[in-house]
Amino acid sequence: MPGLSATRFSFRSFFYLALMAIAAGIILLYILFQARFLLQGPQLALIDEPEIVQNNQVVNLRGTARNITKISLNGRQIFTDKAGYFDEALVLENGYTIATIQATDRYGRQASIVKQFVYTPTSIIPEVN
Repeated sequence: MPGLSATRFSFRSFFYLALMAIAAGIILLYILFQARFLLQGPQLALIDEPEIVQNNQVVNLRGTARNITKISLNGRQIFTDKAGYFDEALVLENGYTIATIQATDRYGRQASIVKQFVYTPTSIIPEVN
């Protein structure tokens, strides 16, 4: 029965190699799945984007930031909570204001959001009786 043991050995070798290839593929997919955040770079998003024309002088900019090491609003560093949310107040000048939120990841890649606002204060006119 030398032919039977040679066939059995080649089947075991094939099964072992196939099992190792599947395990290596699973490990590679897991590594790529975990590295997806490093590959994506910094992610910024605003929640409930405010209108461009504002009657209030203070606007709250709320949003999320993922995969970042630094975030700033008009050059001033701001901070996120553990979940990556930020909530910052922006004081608008009379007329036109540009708000720039910029984030940087550990590799120097940047993402930014530029939002424009026009502040038109409402004048309070007393009623004349």
